[in-house]
Amino acid sequence: MKRGSSAKPPCLPRSPGARRLLSEDERRLWDSVAKQVKPLRRARIALQADADGAPATAGHKHLKEAAPATIPQSAAVRRGPAVAPLPPLAPLGRRERQHLSRGRTEIDARLDLHGMTQARAHRRLLQFLHHASGEGFRFVLVITGKGGTTGNGLERGVLRRQVPEWLSQPEFRALIVGFEEAHIAHGGAGALYVRIRRAR
Repeated sequence: MKRGSSAKPPCLPRSPGARRLLSEDERRLWDSVAKQVKPLRRARIALQADADGAPATAGHKHLKEAAPATIPQSAAVRRGPAVAPLPPLAPLGRRERQHLSRGRTEIDARLDLHGMTQARAHRRLLQFLHHASGEGFRFVLVITGKGGTTGNGLERGVLRRQVPEWLSQPEFRALIVGFEEAHIAHGGAGALYVRIRRAR
C-alpha cells in the first residue's frame, strides 16, 4: 500500500552551478543563528611590495625573514684559557733566612733604590725583578734605605714604606714568591730579601 500525502516528492538533481533557494523554515533558522554570531575582527595584514614595486596579492603573500639572533660581543669573542689566580705571598722560612744572613745561600743580585723618586723606583724595581726572573735567580736583595732627616732622607723613608706595598701588587706577585726584612748584616730594616718566582 502506497502512502499518499506523507510521501515527499523525489529530489530532482540540480545542474552544476544552480543555486537552491532557502525554504521559509531554513531562512528563520539562519536569521536566528546569524543574530547570535559576533563578527571576527579582521587582522590587518601589511602587504609588502614585490621586487618590481607591485603590491603582493592575497594569494602571493611575502613573509619577512627572521633576522639572525644577535650574539653578544662578549660571547662571540673566544676566550683563552682561564688564568689561575696567584697564590698569596709566603714569608721566607727560618732556615732560608739564616742561610742568607750567614752567606750560606748566595744573593744573586742587589738593587739599591737610594735617592730615587717613587715613580723611578717603582719602574726600576719592576724591571729588576723581571730580569731576575728571566735569569733564573733565586734570591735578590732590594735596598730601600731606613730614611733620615738630612739630605734626601724623606724620600728614602717613603720608599721603605712603599716597596713592601708594591711587592704585594699582582704585577709584582707574578715575579716573586715572598719577601722579608733583611738581616742587619745586609741592611736590616732598610733592605729586603726577595725570593724570585721561577719563570714558566
